[in-house]
Parts: sequence; structure tokens; C-alpha cells
Amino acid sequence: MPAPPSPVLLAVVAEVEGHLAEAGWDQPPQLFALVDTEELLRAEPQLAESMGLVVSRPGSLTPIAQDPLTEAPLDEQLAGLMFGTEVLGVVLAHEVLVLPPSAEADLQQDAAAVAAEHPARREVRMTVGVLRDGSRESVLRLRGKDVEPDELVTGGDLAPGLSEALLATLDA
Repeated sequence: MPAPPSPVLLAVVAEVEGHLAEAGWDQPPQLFALVDTEELLRAEPQLAESMGLVVSRPGSLTPIAQDPLTEAPLDEQLAGLMFGTEVLGVVLAHEVLVLPPSAEADLQQDAAAVAAEHPARREVRMTVGVLRDGSRESVLRLRGKDVEPDELVTGGDLAPGLSEALLATLDA
């Protein structure tokens, strides 16, 4: 059973998504380790200073970008990751195509090819974060079509499979 909503986690997931939104679309998956900001300030004052961290609120989290992910399937890469106890959580941002439920019958063939060409497809950046206590939060950015602005959706269980895969990287 998932933990109750975490405002701290939602804030850091939204921060990561906002940062990535500034860079635009068509980005590879990006992974961030979440560390306690106070611990980071204490252990790495130079790094904290270069990141612009000067003071922190108790319990705040800082996202630290990890090495770029490879072209291998995302589930395989996540299955091979294990974070140490100093990492309190992780955030992953990943762009995908989504289709409405009515398109399910069309997916009997090559699903990726069908999705790429389907007229009802939507591009979504899923930014999903989890903490060791089981907390999970997501910010989904749906790419606007033509002149429509992007649309944001938030919630704790918007990407349950991805949340579970991320939680598995924290099993210690």
C-alpha cells in the first residue's frame, strides 16, 4: 500500500519537471537521486555552494542528476540500479506516447509503430518520484498540440509500474 501524499516529494518532482520543461521536449530519460539538503550542505559545502544552496528547511530534498541512461530498455536499466542509504529517493523523467483506451484494438501489431502514427496519440513527459518510505508523486506534462499550451497533471499513482521500478532501486 502506498504511503500518504508527500508535499515535500511533490515539490521536488515539480521542481525537476519545471527544470526539464525549460529545456523543451524530445529529451532522453533522466534520473535524479534525492538527498537530504541539510546533509548535502554539511557533507559537500563546495558542491552545495555551486548549486546555489545556502540554507535549507528541515526535511527538504535536493535532486542530484545521475549519469545519462543508455539506449537499453528502461526497465532493464532500472532493474540494474541500486542506490545507497544516503539516497532518500529517486526521480525519473521519461517521455512517452500515450493513446486513448479506444486505440487498444489497433495495438495488436507493432505497438510502437502504431503509437507513433496514431492520430489520437499524446506526448507525455512523466516525472515520477519515490521515497524509501513508499511515498510516490508524479507530474505529467502533456505536450500541447499546435498552439495549445502544455497541460500538467499531478498525482501519487499516475505511473504505478514506474513507481514500483523506482522503489526497487532503493531496496537496501
